[in-house]
Amino acid sequence: MAVAGPLDLRRTLAPLRHGGFDPTMRIGPDGVWRVTRMATGPASVHLTPGRHGVRARAWGPGGAEALDAVPDLVGADDDRSGFEPHHHPVVAALDRRLPGIRIPRSGSVLEALVPIVLEQKVTGIEAERSLRALVRSLGERAPGPAGDGGLLVPPAPQRLAATPSYAFHPFGVERRRADTIRRAAAVAPALEHLIALPPAAARRRLCALPGVGPWTAAEVALVALGDRDAVPVGDYHLPHQVAWALAGEARGDDARMLELLEPFAGHRGRVVRLVVAAGVTAPRFGPRAEVRSIAGI
Repeated sequence: MAVAGPLDLRRTLAPLRHGGFDPTMRIGPDGVWRVTRMATGPASVHLTPGRHGVRARAWGPGGAEALDAVPDLVGADDDRSGFEPHHHPVVAALDRRLPGIRIPRSGSVLEALVPIVLEQKVTGIEAERSLRALVRSLGERAPGPAGDGGLLVPPAPQRLAATPSYAFHPFGVERRRADTIRRAAAVAPALEHLIALPPAAARRRLCALPGVGPWTAAEVALVALGDRDAVPVGDYHLPHQVAWALAGEARGDDARMLELLEPFAGHRGRVVRLVVAAGVTAPRFGPRAEVRSIAGI
């Protein structure tokens, strides 16, 4: 598949992978393996960078549909019009250094939502552990070579919705997050239709779901809806990263982050992606968050 302009496949798709051992996705020397559940069934997709774009292969009942979705997935039509990186020298430098980062549009709202809900109010290690346990218990073997490599299909919405809250406890997930996932899974068809709405309207609809706030909605919008302007307010680290990158301030809050991003309105999420992809981290002053074991309570 041809793509106009540079495409950094791995960095573009990195936000879709949750943790180093996401059971539905692997990024490695052989390219990107992603397992998804399309309307026509499960699919495994293998993507590798090509000379003028990306090469894609797929397996499983949903393979043909997944191949049709590849251009959106890799941000082939990501629209940079109105993005003016020269408004800030750091943003301009990052944009030159990382020219192939695009905003992906997976279209898989529930698949994006579940791991992000698992990341609410816990450490990344806890969330990654919960995701592995949940998918291994409720998912299924991926079709084709991805399954041979140990990857799994995300759980079907019907199975998530039918799983009682207490059954999430061994995954390290308390009732509040479990119920959020179950409620979202019960309305999965309506969630997938959000892709047709303007991004801001889609985020508002997401926030109407109990347990889904602005942070969760923005994180979902950045990967599932191709929302170039989504900013995850309420994040523990992100305001510090943005303040450090754009103002040299070791600490920032949501208000300061939004102030610094305002010159890039319409593409604030793109600036966030550049800052995160560049590995910008603010100095640490406090202790790391404690890793707990909800499953053991």
